Amino acid sequence: MSRILVLFAHPALERSRVQHSLLKAIAALPDVLINDLYENYPDFDIDVKREKKLLLAHDIIIWQHPFYWYSSPALLKQWQDLVLEHGWAYGKNGTALAGKKIFNVFTSGGSSKAYRNGGYNKYPVQEYLKPFEQTANLCGMTYWPPFWVPGVHRMEISQIDQYSLRYRELLIGLRDEQIPEEEILKLSFFNHLFPVNTIE
Repeated sequence: MSRILVLFAHPALERSRVQHSLLKAIAALPDVLINDLYENYPDFDIDVKREKKLLLAHDIIIWQHPFYWYSSPALLKQWQDLVLEHGWAYGKNGTALAGKKIFNVFTSGGSSKAYRNGGYNKYPVQEYLKPFEQTANLCGMTYWPPFWVPGVHRMEISQIDQYSLRYRELLIGLRDEQIPEEEILKLSFFNHLFPVNTIE
C-alpha cells in the first residue's frame, strides 16, 4: 500500500469545472491526502516544515494544476523554491526524497492536437514538462508519466465525468500497487491505461 500526496494548485478553483470534478472524485479515497496550496497559503507564506513532513510521510507525490503559460500556477513554483531546499531535497546530503515517485496531473485549454510538432503550440506537451522532470531527477525521485486532461474549454460534462473516474481508478491502482512500475515507465501518459476520447 502506498500513501499518495496531491499537491493541488489552482488560484480560481471555483471557476474550474474540470479540476473541481477531478478533486471530488478522489476526495474520499483512503491514504490519499489533498494538500490545497492556495487554500492553505493564500498569502504565499508557505509553512516549509509542514510541507516537508507531508512529503516524508507519503510515497507518491502528485503535482496537480492547470497549465498556466506552459507551466503551473505561481504558488506551485513558490512551493518548489522554498520546500525543495539544498541539503535536504538535493545537493550534498540532500536525499530526503530519494526513491519517492512523482508526476503531474494537469488540465489544459489547448487540445491534444495543439500540442504536437507543428501544432498551434509547436511542441509536444512533454517538452513543457521537462522542468518538472528535471526537478524530480535532481531530488532523486522517479518521475512518472503525466495524467493529462486536454481541451477543457470544449469539454462536455460526460467527458469530464469520464476523466474524473479514470483519475480515481488511477490513484486506486497506484495506492494499492496494482500497476507494475516497469509498465508505468513504458507509458508516455497515464491516460493510456484508462483511455478517454479526447478533444482534438
